[in-house]
Amino acid sequence: MSTICRRAEGIDGEVRILFWCPGCDAPHAPRVDGGGTSWEWNGDMDRPTFTPSILVNKPGPYHARQLPTCHSFVRDGRISFLTDCTHELAGRVVDLPAFDGPAKRRNPGHNQPEYRTKH
Repeated sequence: MSTICRRAEGIDGEVRILFWCPGCDAPHAPRVDGGGTSWEWNGDMDRPTFTPSILVNKPGPYHARQLPTCHSFVRDGRISFLTDCTHELAGRVVDLPAFDGPAKRRNPGHNQPEYRTKH
């Protein structure tokens, strides 16, 4: 059975929950524990909710121009893309797809860090 999320743990105790973003065609990995800024997470791997919103590839000095900016709310397994997204799903609400892992990656230019995941 596929799940929507994967759990990733760093050697420093950092915990991230990865989900596949259909707008970016890449994973997003909000930190939910382990120091630094963290998102609140409802603990559900199949119908995740994260608060506050998730902003990926924010415009500014570290902006990767070849990648989209993605700003969204994830609630109950659905992702609401805000209108400041620069990909084709801006302003839409869709179900999160099952996370099939690194083999699903179709965006070779995406430089998101790799994580060790636990199923």
